[in-house]
Amino acid sequence: MSDTPELHIVGGGMAGSEAAWQAANAGVPVVIHEMRPQVGTFAHKTGDLAEMVCSNSFRSDDDEQNAVGLLHWEMRQAGGLIMEMADRNALPAGGALAVDRDRFSAGVTERLRAHPLVRVEAGEIAALPEDGTWIIATGPLTSQGLGQAIARETGAEALAFFDAIAPIVYADSLDMDVIWAQSRYDKGETEEERRAYLNCPMDKAQYEAFIDALLAADKTEFHEGETAGYFDGCLPIEVMAERGRETLRHGPMKPVGLTNAHKPDEKAYAVVQLRRDNALGTLFNIVGFQTKMKYGAQTEVFRRIPGLENARFARLGGIHRNTFLNSPTLLDDRMRLRSRPNIRFAGQITGVEGYVESAAMGLLAGRMAVAELLGRDLPPPPPETAMGALVHHITGGAEAKTFQPMNVNFGLFPPLDGVRGGRKGRKDRYRGHTDRAKTLWSEWLAQANAGLTAA
Repeated sequence: MSDTPELHIVGGGMAGSEAAWQAANAGVPVVIHEMRPQVGTFAHKTGDLAEMVCSNSFRSDDDEQNAVGLLHWEMRQAGGLIMEMADRNALPAGGALAVDRDRFSAGVTERLRAHPLVRVEAGEIAALPEDGTWIIATGPLTSQGLGQAIARETGAEALAFFDAIAPIVYADSLDMDVIWAQSRYDKGETEEERRAYLNCPMDKAQYEAFIDALLAADKTEFHEGETAGYFDGCLPIEVMAERGRETLRHGPMKPVGLTNAHKPDEKAYAVVQLRRDNALGTLFNIVGFQTKMKYGAQTEVFRRIPGLENARFARLGGIHRNTFLNSPTLLDDRMRLRSRPNIRFAGQITGVEGYVESAAMGLLAGRMAVAELLGRDLPPPPPETAMGALVHHITGGAEAKTFQPMNVNFGLFPPLDGVRGGRKGRKDRYRGHTDRAKTLWSEWLAQANAGLTAA
């Protein structure tokens, strides 16, 4: 297979790294073009591949009752590097899969750089390539030059919304006489997992004062001419507060499923949760607290949270532009740009949202590119699978006029026959989706693997 043409991948994030791994393991030489660290971004701090810039969570790992957990399962079955490194660097997080972000990205980088068929070239790609086989997986922070090139090619301005990042605090600056460790509803199989989150309680007066401070704080303003649309799964807390004073208390600050270990007879009015961010347990991120507050305002407002009065911040929150394509109008079902079929797109730039979804689209794009380089065709997975539901959504299943980034969810799956609806039947319905998906994914993967075997 030494005569197989190279596959070029622009961007070494989740999608680009997974695409490179899938292609190289199929025997195809890969060049990853990564502009970092030569060209930095607002959110990235290193030059490592697959750097996590927002949360450190891959969300639920339940592959029987949760769509993203099912997506985890499908990627593991396909030998996904992202899931392998996530499992290897997992942290206690109740029913979620959270990782030590530094060890995770270092592990991905080490594995790819050590692969004999992978080459990483530093430098920015600022134009759409005319020749060769390419995957563009530049993520939400596509460089200005490449973004402009894409806009010129597609004949339309790239869609965009603003994405926010949650702050990270040092564990030794937290007041554990106020804070207690507990996962919501005591989720987790081990004691460590059941104590995976730290909880900061608020009474009603503290909550009301916090909301007042949040609404009054100085915030990042958008540049003239920019319009701000937010992905609902990653709203800044100020935007949630502006929608109603009780919104946060029914969102990331909900107090349900928790008992204050210091004052078990007192029910908190609201609770702020912290999740471990590294294996040492020295860093914790504030769960769901994406923010567009200015740095000075953040420290003032967040230190109003009980237990965080003397908090020191390893990273403050921020806001950045998140660019994505109107994929239903621009991409075919093999994820190729219709006007330039030698170019595929993968990851968040296609309009999926989340680390896992981004990596999953990289996995598919990598395998589809390999098939093409070998003179074969790899159809997308069945829409009844998690990966198939996602790729169907972005390449034609969604309404182009209202297209917005989407996490994987069972609403994207074709309906089940003979499974009752309603809340009482929800577990049966979700289990029906996952059982059906696992069967169909296994069949598709077996055929895909056979088709990618070297002749």
